[in-house]
Amino acid sequence: MNAPLYNAEILRLAASIPYQERLDAPMASVEKRSPICGSRVTVDVDVDDQGRVKAIGLLVRACALGQASAALMAAEVIGKSPEELAAARDALSDWLAGGEGPPDWEGLELFAPALPHSARHPSIRLAFEAVAEAAENARSNRGAA
Repeated sequence: MNAPLYNAEILRLAASIPYQERLDAPMASVEKRSPICGSRVTVDVDVDDQGRVKAIGLLVRACALGQASAALMAAEVIGKSPEELAAARDALSDWLAGGEGPPDWEGLELFAPALPHSARHPSIRLAFEAVAEAAENARSNRGAA
């Protein structure tokens, strides 16, 4: 029997997203939207002198899978470099597309039941795509300041 796509842990995470307040003056903000389902994630970040995420703010308007993914991303993002975030984004995308996996990020194995449901993949990727881009932009903005 296959594991359910939406389970108690997905729903728990969806209801407990950390950092759900936008930053007042972020170094960078990125919004990503899934054209398939309309899910939307906005990520604000500030980075430290080494370019690592030191603060994050989120606005998540997504399905339960997108919300759960945002919760998992936010739980581990502080202290990550843009390179680490890009690697996590790429590993998640690769895994969802049928590659090796799950990615080395706490909790992402929870999405294994979604692997055969490609229409759900964009929503799962949104938070990771947005934070990787925002962190890189924030680091670039810091260097330009």
